[in-house]
Amino acid sequence: MDLLPGWAASASALTAERLHLDLVAGNIANMNTTRTPDGGPYRRRVPIFSAMVIRAGAGTPTAGRGVMVSGIYQDPTAPRQVYDPSHPDADPRGYVSYPNINIVNEMVDLITATRAYEANSTVLNASKNLALTTLELARA
Repeated sequence: MDLLPGWAASASALTAERLHLDLVAGNIANMNTTRTPDGGPYRRRVPIFSAMVIRAGAGTPTAGRGVMVSGIYQDPTAPRQVYDPSHPDADPRGYVSYPNINIVNEMVDLITATRAYEANSTVLNASKNLALTTLELARA
């Protein structure tokens, strides 16, 4: 019984979901950031997941062996405009550009990433317990 591919798949998912959680936390923390080093308001960041594929022999793909973050997408949605002429980042008309981040969407992403992390942690622990039980049976 080869448990290492299963462990590697779960470990890769844990790593990917950890990054997802970090990005959601960054989005929430920057909900009111009107000025970034790049100029303009903060842009919401979302991970792009893709399957890790193991190639067999002559480059023929086999089943996926985990997940990886292939990139980080910056949401191009137009910023939210709020009238506040006293704000230092207000334009000549008195409007301030705030990130178009919806806290409800971020909380849904947070819960989804947390559940995926928990599920992969459970799989990893179950397979570890299976390996330990198998070793105990072999010893007896």
